[in-house]
Amino acid sequence: MAGTTVSMAMMMLVGAISKAASAAAAEMSLLMGVRKDIWFIKDELETMYAFLLATEATKNKNILLKVWAKQIRDLAYGIEDCLDEFMVHVKSHSLSCQLFKIKDRHRIANQIRNLKSRVEEVSSRNTHYNKIMTDASNSVDKVNSYMEDIRSHSAGNIDEAELVGFVKPKEELIKMMDVNAGDGLSKVICVVGMGGLGKTTLARKLYESKVNIVSKFSCCAWVTVSKSFSKIEMLKDMIRQLLGSGSLKKCLNELEGKEVQVDDLGNYLREELVEKRYFIVLDDLWTIDAWKGITNIAFPVSNNKCSRVIVTTRDVGLAEQCTSESLIYHLKHLQISDATNLLLRKSRKTREDMKNDKKMKIVVTKIMKKCGGLPLAILTIGGILATKKLTESESIYKQIPSELESNPSLEALRSIVTLSYNYLPSHLKSCFLYLSLFPEDFEIKRRRVVERWIVEGFVRTNGGVNIEDVGISYFNELINRSMIQPSRVNMEGIVKSCRVHDIMRDVMVSISRDENFVNIASGNAASPVEQNFRHVSYHGSKCQNIDTYWCNNVRSVTVFGERSIEQSSPVFSHDLRMLRAMDLEDAQFKITQKDIEIIGLLRHLKYVNIQCGSNSHVCKLPRSIGKLQYLQTLDIRNTYITSLPAEIGKLQSLHSLRCGRKYWHNDSDSYVPIGCLVDTLCLPMMFTPLGNPDLHDYLIAELRMVYSGRWFKSEGLRVPKGIGNLKELHILEVVDIKRTCRRATKELGKLTQLQKLRVVAEGASTKKCKILCAAIEELSSLSSLGVDAGSLKWIDSISCPPPFLRTLKLDGLLGEVPGWFKHLMNLVKLYLKGSHMKEGGKSMEILGALPNLMLLHQYSNSYGGEKLVFKVGSFPKLRKLDVFLHCKLTELRFEEGTSPYLEKIEIGDCMLRSGIIGIQHLPRLNEISLGDGCKVAKLGLLQGEVEAHPNHPVLRLLWGRGYHDLRVVTDVSSAAAQVIEVATGPSVVLSEQAAVGERSSQVLTGSDSEDDLR
Repeated sequence: MAGTTVSMAMMMLVGAISKAASAAAAEMSLLMGVRKDIWFIKDELETMYAFLLATEATKNKNILLKVWAKQIRDLAYGIEDCLDEFMVHVKSHSLSCQLFKIKDRHRIANQIRNLKSRVEEVSSRNTHYNKIMTDASNSVDKVNSYMEDIRSHSAGNIDEAELVGFVKPKEELIKMMDVNAGDGLSKVICVVGMGGLGKTTLARKLYESKVNIVSKFSCCAWVTVSKSFSKIEMLKDMIRQLLGSGSLKKCLNELEGKEVQVDDLGNYLREELVEKRYFIVLDDLWTIDAWKGITNIAFPVSNNKCSRVIVTTRDVGLAEQCTSESLIYHLKHLQISDATNLLLRKSRKTREDMKNDKKMKIVVTKIMKKCGGLPLAILTIGGILATKKLTESESIYKQIPSELESNPSLEALRSIVTLSYNYLPSHLKSCFLYLSLFPEDFEIKRRRVVERWIVEGFVRTNGGVNIEDVGISYFNELINRSMIQPSRVNMEGIVKSCRVHDIMRDVMVSISRDENFVNIASGNAASPVEQNFRHVSYHGSKCQNIDTYWCNNVRSVTVFGERSIEQSSPVFSHDLRMLRAMDLEDAQFKITQKDIEIIGLLRHLKYVNIQCGSNSHVCKLPRSIGKLQYLQTLDIRNTYITSLPAEIGKLQSLHSLRCGRKYWHNDSDSYVPIGCLVDTLCLPMMFTPLGNPDLHDYLIAELRMVYSGRWFKSEGLRVPKGIGNLKELHILEVVDIKRTCRRATKELGKLTQLQKLRVVAEGASTKKCKILCAAIEELSSLSSLGVDAGSLKWIDSISCPPPFLRTLKLDGLLGEVPGWFKHLMNLVKLYLKGSHMKEGGKSMEILGALPNLMLLHQYSNSYGGEKLVFKVGSFPKLRKLDVFLHCKLTELRFEEGTSPYLEKIEIGDCMLRSGIIGIQHLPRLNEISLGDGCKVAKLGLLQGEVEAHPNHPVLRLLWGRGYHDLRVVTDVSSAAAQVIEVATGPSVVLSEQAAVGERSSQVLTGSDSEDDLR
């Protein structure tokens, strides 16, 4: 009986193996077929990309082509998703793993078959493609001509309004031209600004000033440069304008009988211009190739007659290649007063009308904000207002975004903005449209948007070039082309954030919607759910139907503001199967542990940001995070997470890991979560019907943090062993060294690509801190380092610091700066807190010798002496000095020959009884700012020195003069010096906060915070 049972079991086992083998063979066959189809649709995808690129310039003028392009784009999106699925579920796994993913493979195989059928259907209509492309190619010249007509019409529209606000720019440009100079080399002056700003109008005003400008030159020419200009026709036109019609006829007669060549016309023109003083305007230059083509052909190599060439362009980078920085004129937007006058003039209204109609005043203010000082926008909208009644102004303002698409009166404005977009290189168009995710007037951080571009695949790199550097170059190129506006620029001239002009954004949103690229869900407006949008952004607080918008095709979700209803499903939903980016940085609703539990199922995720202001109640990362093999950015700052799971070491593609947990402290410096002990006692009651359900998640998160964090006050997280596997990591913050084991601390040295590291080492053993020092020495790519500890004496053990370190933040007792500071040749920014550097020691001597230091921020007794002296020859590049919370400091002195580039000094929480001495030795000083708690003796004397300074700096006071002024008075009876406050009149410059009686810490906030990597 037993033998029969064994025999039957063996037979069943053999049958199962045979069945499994047959299934495996079938699956292998299926897999091979899938791979062939994958290659087929991948090749088709490349063809589709080429088709879409070729039709980009003409689709807006060809309805049939626009429809076809939309259909091809949707099909391309489907193929991209399918290829991504194949990479995640099939190609990225071993054969054994593939055999256990039958369901996923069958689903992908079906998708591929359907896509292949659709592709073949499109291919069968190839004759239509050919017809469309023929029509497209025949209409290219018409489109370019149309765009030139629009550009010329727009310039004329600005000109006919007799623009206000152009008097000063005209005077400045004339001064830059220096037309009264005698003999000298020719100069090129570039006028730069976004489309519709009035560059052409300004140049035209100069060109038509025949008495003041043109009369100074022997010949003049105005050349409008289109992107597809004919060199021969351009040269003929230049000869006609500069030398006369007779000269052109003579030149052509000499060439009679032979084909006219560019070189023939160019040689003739150059020879005639060598001894002439000419004035030429090249209007609307787009590319450096066009510039080189014109200058090499038409202009003499040397001309010593003081000739002038004016170039108008939207591209700052192009202007920098055409001429020197001193000869670039950046045309600015109109001031609010000039813009208001222009709008009223164009709309045939007066300021008296505004005074009599409060609603009109409100609407005009809104329109000014919408137009942002852009003359073309003001004139266009003003022209519409001129035909309407005052009572209709409000409705017109509300319709501006939609009217841009349908109102013929706004066609010129929309077209001039669209023209800028159409002339963008293909790799910048997606990057530009992606910015429509952000709300109106939103300050967009460069770091944030570049990371988003990278994970979306918009940034491509070859030859080992750092992809972040390429992404930053894209950002700068959009700045240079005036497509986006710089918002925050640091002292090195690096743009850290930007904004998008309102009119530009309205057109951007329209194009994004037309191309099914971005859907903005805001208010109660219904979203076209049937559309195949790739990116969804939620704005405002009334997204009632938020869950219905999410679909399988969405690649990114970005949330801004609050919502008026609770979520019915977790943020990371199963429906978001193709999701690449989830950005909740600006969300104002509660994020709980439940929301992220299934995060590991969203295998395409590359960007996750759940810091969510103060509303993130996430306690820990689920272990399934290790399945996100393509994750590049993980931002979990301001959460309750205290430790990273071991699975974090599996994320081989991770570039950026930002973390930092919440913690609080009370007045006794005993660090505990707010009310945690009380909450613990009340916890049982909170889960009764009498309790507040909104506090449940908060209490649970707080208690779990207390337990897992062992009540440590550090904002850092424990990092697990295996962190050294993240070879692609560029940013890592904040690591709690005390709670991180020695092995994991040592592994930090393996992160050779790391560029930014921030650690908290308070309470860590000296041995572990020395392990950290050894790890830091291995980080040869590090450019930013932050270390926070009670004592930093152990940091002396670093002998060879990272060679490219540019930013260093040290919070803890030093006494004296380590000797290795002498090797920080590339250090630009230094932040010191609680260092207690000794007066008379070598610290200031070492810091003063750093050749590239531009920012020195000393906070919370980083200097322990009474006199802080900047000696002769020290700090050769220093541009900004911050001195805060120096209790013992009584004197700030600058010797002659120190800090020749110092521009700004900010002081707070200091009692400078001996005052600020030697500012006359700072030739570039622009501002001295006295902040909260700063009192200076002899303030009147300091004011006099400021007024007498040749650079005319500003003495900025947070509060009134009486608050900041100290006067030392000797009491004869006691022979003791007493410090008393004296109110001696108004301040030199009161901050806005002082003027309105408000206290604000923003007055002392600089523009060089290290939120960004570089």
